[in-house]
Amino acid sequence: MFKSQLISALFILLFTLSHVYGNFDYLQLVLTWPPSFCFRPKNICKRTSNNFTIHGLWPENKHFRLEFCTGKTYKRYDEKDRMVNDLDKDHHWIQLKFDENHAKEKQPLWDHEYTRHGICCKNLYNQNAYFILAMRLKDKLDLLSTLRTHGITPGTEHTFNETRDAIKKVTNQVDPDLKCVEHIKGTPELKEIGICFTPNADSFYPCRHSKTCDETGSTKILFR
Repeated sequence: MFKSQLISALFILLFTLSHVYGNFDYLQLVLTWPPSFCFRPKNICKRTSNNFTIHGLWPENKHFRLEFCTGKTYKRYDEKDRMVNDLDKDHHWIQLKFDENHAKEKQPLWDHEYTRHGICCKNLYNQNAYFILAMRLKDKLDLLSTLRTHGITPGTEHTFNETRDAIKKVTNQVDPDLKCVEHIKGTPELKEIGICFTPNADSFYPCRHSKTCDETGSTKILFR
């Protein structure tokens, strides 16, 4: 009994320390498809994009996601800072729910994502490096063109396997994480795609599936 209690205590300690020090197995670059995100009534988008945009870059372990680690909070960028202009491009990290002036001044999404996730990988990436890395990884992946090449275009429906296999063409056959929602009952649609990388971001890493899509292979998923 004592042995089992000791093992449990060690597990809790390791779990706690991982949130303090940000030890993680991989990074998940989460890319949002704006037509699906903005279709939700509560997501009143002030801006939109016809390309995938960055939701966040999330450090994760094999069984859980690191969030709200200890460390310095987000330091807001000056509106004239080059970082703001780079992030605000519609194919990078546009803040869909906010008008351009408010987004650039207050930076609510960037603040939220760095505070919730970015701090957890500060042992490798400071704030500037975190945002630059996310944009660099996004620029390596032209998912919209890849999907189009495989006949997956806005307004069409395809199975989980068809969509996943198309994306794997640019991830060296490494599994992505497809994230689905049902805005209309009975019609699952692709909302986000997660692409995972090793901590140093030098190669792809198999993503843990969020299991929000029907992976049986028969259900059609709408690409809005």
